[in-house]
Amino acid sequence: MSEQLTNAVAELREDEAIQMVKDMVAKGENPNLIFDSARKGMETVGQRFAAGEYFLPELIYSGEIFRAISEIVKPIMTAQSSQAKIGKVIVGTVAGDIHDIGKDIVVFMLDISGFEVYDLGIDVPIKNFVEKIKETKAPVVALSGFLTLAFDAMKETVEAIEAAGLRDGVKIMIGGGQIDDEIRKYTKSDAYGRDAMTAVKLAKEWFNVK
Repeated sequence: MSEQLTNAVAELREDEAIQMVKDMVAKGENPNLIFDSARKGMETVGQRFAAGEYFLPELIYSGEIFRAISEIVKPIMTAQSSQAKIGKVIVGTVAGDIHDIGKDIVVFMLDISGFEVYDLGIDVPIKNFVEKIKETKAPVVALSGFLTLAFDAMKETVEAIEAAGLRDGVKIMIGGGQIDDEIRKYTKSDAYGRDAMTAVKLAKEWFNVK
């Protein structure tokens, strides 16, 4: 049923996908596998959007489907991994970009992995990141962006954090779209990740968690 769930999410068949998730949970299937199947469907949505097969309405709708699935499996996954919070992480899609699929998956995975996550949302003004760092003292920031125009916004956000005198105490990761090490260098961030699991891995490394 995992492959069927992936296909249902990718094809935007909301009712079918939600019912599958409920059935899988009722049967006691591993919630991590359920989530991973939904995530793979979201990856397909992203690929179709990049290829021009899907457009913004489909992208937004898929995000709603994913959030509905997350609400079903998150309580189970959280209960299975109940622990003290590892540390604080600020996450947001940078100014000028409204894509939230990748960000939402990162937020979800960080949350169930034991981090205290502050989700600033999409199209986040640079000053909001700076203010949130000051408010929460979070030592890790994750900047998300799907469009190429997000690269400049990421760079400007990192520069603003530095100008505020906060850079030395903050590790910054970037992710989304065509991110690679050249973009990491351009934005002056500390690391980049191609998926949510990499974001979790980086956060754990920075908090010295094995």
